[in-house]
Amino acid sequence: MEIKDCTRDGTVDLHGRPAIASRTGKWKACAFLVGYEAFERMAFYGIASNLVNYLTTQLHEDTVSSVRNVNSWSGSVWITPILGAYVADTYLGRFWTFTVSSLIYVMGMIMLTTAVSLKSLKPTCTNGVCNKASTLQIAFFYVSLYAIALGAGGTKPNISTFGADQFDDFNPHEKELKVSFFNWWMFSSFLGALFATLGLVYIQENLGWGLGYGIPTIGLLVSLVVFYLGNPIYRHKVRKTNSPTGDLIRVPVTAFKNRKLQLPESPSQLHEHEPQHYINSGKRQVHYSPIFRFLDKAAVKDGNSGKPPCTVTQVEGTKLVLGMLLIWLVTLVPSTIWAQINTLFVKQGTTMDRSLGSSFQIPAASLGSFMTLSMLIAVPMYDRYFVPFMRRKTGNPRGITLLQRLGIGFVIQVIAIAIAYAVEVRRMHAIRVHQITGPKQIIPMNIFWLLPQYVLLGIADVFNAIGLLEFFYDQSPEDMQSLGTTFFTSGIGVGNFLNSFLVTVVDKTTGRGENKSWIGDNLNDSHLDYYYGFLLVISTLNLGAFLWASSKYVYKRETKEVDEGCIEMESKTLEISPLGLQTSSVDFSNLYGLAKCSCWSDLILVIRLIVEVLTAKNVKHYQHPTETKTNAGLHGISYARIQGLCFKAKGHPKAEITSI
Repeated sequence: MEIKDCTRDGTVDLHGRPAIASRTGKWKACAFLVGYEAFERMAFYGIASNLVNYLTTQLHEDTVSSVRNVNSWSGSVWITPILGAYVADTYLGRFWTFTVSSLIYVMGMIMLTTAVSLKSLKPTCTNGVCNKASTLQIAFFYVSLYAIALGAGGTKPNISTFGADQFDDFNPHEKELKVSFFNWWMFSSFLGALFATLGLVYIQENLGWGLGYGIPTIGLLVSLVVFYLGNPIYRHKVRKTNSPTGDLIRVPVTAFKNRKLQLPESPSQLHEHEPQHYINSGKRQVHYSPIFRFLDKAAVKDGNSGKPPCTVTQVEGTKLVLGMLLIWLVTLVPSTIWAQINTLFVKQGTTMDRSLGSSFQIPAASLGSFMTLSMLIAVPMYDRYFVPFMRRKTGNPRGITLLQRLGIGFVIQVIAIAIAYAVEVRRMHAIRVHQITGPKQIIPMNIFWLLPQYVLLGIADVFNAIGLLEFFYDQSPEDMQSLGTTFFTSGIGVGNFLNSFLVTVVDKTTGRGENKSWIGDNLNDSHLDYYYGFLLVISTLNLGAFLWASSKYVYKRETKEVDEGCIEMESKTLEISPLGLQTSSVDFSNLYGLAKCSCWSDLILVIRLIVEVLTAKNVKHYQHPTETKTNAGLHGISYARIQGLCFKAKGHPKAEITSI
């Protein structure tokens, strides 16, 4: 087996042998993965979409308790991936962590199907009067649910990153394919969610809960068999660090110890390995960024210390995590809005006219299928039309930057909750007009009034849900990409917990004494419109916080080996200001002095200057598959390889440029 046949990123097969590029990975490997993702999402949404109805109608919980329990379980499903990602990145790797966790997931599904099928595990009813669920019945039901949450903790962060690992970042063609990976990965996820909200919910309410949970259980088992059939063509990443999270502790501790040391005038004087070290080790060098400068002291060279300081790459890895944490914080409120879909939106729908024809009634939870349909339509449109159109306008391979994508999604989400508030105001008006007071009375207002908020939230998810997953994977330190994607899942989890907290506090605060609770058991005698108005206010404020946080964020910049004797300078973005246009002037006379400097960090400045002129009128773009060249045309520097493209700038002393 010749070296040139192997993947360039050092991936191996299941037996530890170098992966052969032509026979492994890419979309042919991902085809075995997407089936599992579709069935797993079908199982999750088959439970989550209608769980609030099961708790109120079968286990006879009150509205606030059922909403709180649904949010707590959903939050756990999205929080446990932190544990699964840590185990994968530190001990077992993605494949084996997924394998063990998927078995726990299936076991939980089997237990849950048993819990809703056997009469002995459900409360009994006599003459229309139902007993409360026994301690054993409640315990078995919730143990089943939380077994699923534990299993999801190991599958969710690893299956998507394992899929992304099937594309070689060092291969320009495969890297181009990877740009679309997360879009189509989520597309398969949406397909599973669509079947759950459109088919399983109807089966649960009309044919039986056991059948409604049994179908996704069988589907999950079949998808696991299909997944393991793909073993011969999977690529596995080799762990290059025994404890990748150790730097997150070491860097701030070292910075604190060095707090009395003075920072050098130039970042190039901070401690860093030679570029050859990263070439030999197969790791990627991350370059200096002028944020969180208090951490730079961890890389200050101190001759009096017996231990070597941290490298700039280690410090920058910690900075990346802190930067992602800042973005993560402003995703919590949007995740809280998302939590309404499977809770209050469903309960709201049960009070409205759900008849379709003379005999058919739409399950309230099935309206979520329209959200999924909007996603399924929007994803291909985004990938096939929006991205190429914006790519021509901006020159960015993604069309727009990751943070711009998130910002658009958050704006659409604010509009959606504003519409939800307006619809609820109209529902309350209909209640007053028709003098409806009973909890089971149906309001003469069609359930399709809720359709716009579902559709808009679906479109918003195409921007922010997929965008967040890609953002946290893309911006994570190299050895922590599984853990990095848990920023996405944990944000949704904390959003569910936050919604549970808000619902509880609002109910207790507004329902004191003789006051009417905003979220009572009887939604026809509550003020859900006030709660939606409250969510609209905090969503608008959070949008402002996001704009501020994104303006402070600095994207990851890496160097990696592309060929023998060649180095590729890669910046994850081409813009300086993430959410806007920035005009600046580049003086080419400065390039020569920088080019002659042997300092690696100064060479990065040369590359950045060339990147900044990419949109100038006198810049010619062309594809170059493998090489990085130098030429004496532009004061000693005329070619730069950025993200698999080579660009040649014609010699002009000055150019006015606009950053994308």
